[in-house]
Amino acid sequence: ERYPVRVRYMRELRDTIESLGRILVPAPDGSQIPMSELAEIGFVPGPQVIKTEDTSLVGYVFMGKLEGYAEVEVVDNVRQFLNEAIEAGRLDLPDGTSFSFAGTYENFVRARKTLAWVLPFSLLLIFMILYLQFKSVTTSMLVFSGVFVAWSGGFILIWLYGQDWFFNFSLLGVDMRELFQMHPINLSVAVWVGFLALFGIATDDGVVMATFLGQAFKEKKPSTVAEIRDATLFAGERRVRPCLMTTATTVLALLPVLTSAGRGSDVMVPMAIPSFGGMLIEVVTMLVVPVLFCWIQELRLSRSTENSLDGGST
Repeated sequence: ERYPVRVRYMRELRDTIESLGRILVPAPDGSQIPMSELAEIGFVPGPQVIKTEDTSLVGYVFMGKLEGYAEVEVVDNVRQFLNEAIEAGRLDLPDGTSFSFAGTYENFVRARKTLAWVLPFSLLLIFMILYLQFKSVTTSMLVFSGVFVAWSGGFILIWLYGQDWFFNFSLLGVDMRELFQMHPINLSVAVWVGFLALFGIATDDGVVMATFLGQAFKEKKPSTVAEIRDATLFAGERRVRPCLMTTATTVLALLPVLTSAGRGSDVMVPMAIPSFGGMLIEVVTMLVVPVLFCWIQELRLSRSTENSLDGGST
């Protein structure tokens, strides 16, 4: 085992090399031996601070990243470069020497492991809540499809942020790309947290639409394809405004976050981008859900008609 030993003398004993050399060290027989006879004392270049970890000396090398590269990508490239240099003999690591990567990369790796089970669990939980609401797997799947629609919208906006032509204009002397801080966005932890927040609100329009569709069909009890389509139009038209209001309030609330600057904006903006893009595309669900709901009801009607005909013929 190795233990770091630090001895700090009074200032008057360590002002000069000569004074350090005159420090007396007791020997086992009781005699006092000057430090200059036991060691060579001199000035040499060295680290400002000597640090140890796990009983071994450690040195830190700080590195940044170029624009357009994520932390994980940078670390993977550096690790690959060092390993290739060691295998080719261009880099010789002394015995007992090793290297590792820490910092934001380490935090991202831990967060990625957590998100690997948090994302599926959150999706499963959302589906279970929808099932408890509608008591139907088919209807729950219809509403749950809004999650995937919103997911695609989040990725579309992330892609658009990296395109130079997107929002490349000025309004009242203000550059829109600078206002919204548009640049290539990497899939960081903040982005995935933004997707998690999006999943929770992506089904709102579908829930509003599917709930009223179910109520309308219970009241009207359509028995033909034409009546099914009329009931669908009746319910859909009366839920367009609530769906638009739900989406508009969320989108407008995210605008101040997208245009924020200063401390914390480097985390908040990537979190808001998936939610903003997802909610813009998620409006499509107020059209998709009624169409799929109508299609399923027509299939059920046709099956019930076929079964009744089969029963009559037998």
